[in-house]
Amino acid sequence: METSLYLPVKAFLEAAGYVVKGEVGGCDLVGLSEGEPPVVVVCELKLSFNLELLLQAVDRASMSDEVWIAARVSVKRRGRETDKRYRDLCRRLGIGMLGISDGGEVSVIVSSISPMPRTNPKRRSRLVSEHQRRRGDPVVGGGSRAPIMTAYRQQALLCAAALDQGLKRPREMKLIAPKAGPILRDNVYGWFERTEKGVYALTSAGQAALVRWPQPVLSELAPLSGAVPGNESAAI
Repeated sequence: METSLYLPVKAFLEAAGYVVKGEVGGCDLVGLSEGEPPVVVVCELKLSFNLELLLQAVDRASMSDEVWIAARVSVKRRGRETDKRYRDLCRRLGIGMLGISDGGEVSVIVSSISPMPRTNPKRRSRLVSEHQRRRGDPVVGGGSRAPIMTAYRQQALLCAAALDQGLKRPREMKLIAPKAGPILRDNVYGWFERTEKGVYALTSAGQAALVRWPQPVLSELAPLSGAVPGNESAAI
């Protein structure tokens, strides 16, 4: 699966100085440099180099400063990476090529030396915002079947965990989820129910979500809420 390529490429870009996260804004892998504005690097992953991978990279170019495609190199040297026409097309488009061996070694086949111009600042801005708002790197890039752990889902899970630990009002959760009010009110995932004005409870769907994605947040809530009844020892 493409996800097997994620960690080698992530390590490669991190060594180049980027903070890398997977499955951001529909991209398999996004890296941001330090500083403002950050340099945005996008990489798309496939098990082999093909036209679809190249088309994805062309689409991502409108929201990034640098675009790469990465795939496994063919042991029998029959892959597109050996096709001069494919490599030349990448050069003309300003798309870099990374080859990954069976052992996880990453090699540069074509350098991204002619970045394509940004043509959609709004898409780029959304990509940067989603990357920066995520807590850590919760999703392995290259997957497509599991729900994406977006920054919004992370915040909703923190709200669910706060409700599970005894907090009931959005203002009590703002330390960990600044937009707790709209998240609880909109109830996008069906995890919350309003019991009275400004007071919320967790639904069975919310309980199931916490089982799937546990959220240890008690220590972060302690400065606002103090010890949660029934969990005094855990708050110490």
